[in-house]
Amino acid sequence: MLDWTDRACRGFHRRLSRRALLYTEMVTAPAVIHGDRARLLDHDAAEHPVALQLGGSDPAELAEATRIAGDRGYAEINLNVGCPSDRVQSGCFGAVLMKTPALVAECVAAMQAASPVEVTVKCRIGVDDQDPAEVLPSFLSVLEQAGVRRVIIHARKAWLQGLSPRENREIPPLDYPLVHAMKAAFPRLRLSINGGIGSLQQLREHLAVMDGVMVGRAAYHEPWAILGQADALWGETPPFSDPLDAARAMRGEIARHLERGGRMHQITRHMLGLFHGRPGARAWRRILSERGSSGGLADYDAALAAVEGDAA
Repeated sequence: MLDWTDRACRGFHRRLSRRALLYTEMVTAPAVIHGDRARLLDHDAAEHPVALQLGGSDPAELAEATRIAGDRGYAEINLNVGCPSDRVQSGCFGAVLMKTPALVAECVAAMQAASPVEVTVKCRIGVDDQDPAEVLPSFLSVLEQAGVRRVIIHARKAWLQGLSPRENREIPPLDYPLVHAMKAAFPRLRLSINGGIGSLQQLREHLAVMDGVMVGRAAYHEPWAILGQADALWGETPPFSDPLDAARAMRGEIARHLERGGRMHQITRHMLGLFHGRPGARAWRRILSERGSSGGLADYDAALAAVEGDAA
């Protein structure tokens, strides 16, 4: 979710669900060590629970980045072994690490030694010509021996050559049965499933087998359908009864952001899908897209009014 799940996005998503665990964008260990730590790591307490997602392949660097992030209040620190993008491959981390499970174990051990919170791993079922039925259980066994207790599995292979990152999210076939089988094979691990999950009904079906479900694109593009109703999975009443109430509640946060010198688009770009499939959705997207970069509260109010008018 590079360039997607920034602080503004997480603030909005937390408004929709009190319970869902949110994840940062993937941040590389060298960036944490040498870069602008405040920009990369700072977050608001209102975002909690939130997990930091790190990328890297050098155990010492990952340990140092974990130590630096350790006092920032994150609920967990996650090592990404699933991202197939070119820039990730060139740095020898992400999904390419599926080929070197022993190195992943070293990285995890180093991170655990430096972390005050749980270290988790997100992975694929395999890469390139690997046989997932052989590779995935072997990979999970190595992680378990390294002390990992929670793993998120994207139920697709990643093709490191020949497919773009977007194609890697869509073209390799999903293998939910294989991931489900891993839960039976590794009862001591807490396993979550990811990939192609786009409705609460699908979440419920996977939760009948798995310990957790991670939803990325669907939660971003249709936040009300996923996050707006997510707390019901915990038997709790969601914060808002409809997306219009959620949009009205965001007005104060947008006002404060503008007062601090920010641009409305920095928040509202994450809200374009709030009314997906509902009356007023097109006008909402159009107004916020056209006016978000230079607009103010009057423009946000115009988008709200358009939705309210269509809903009536």
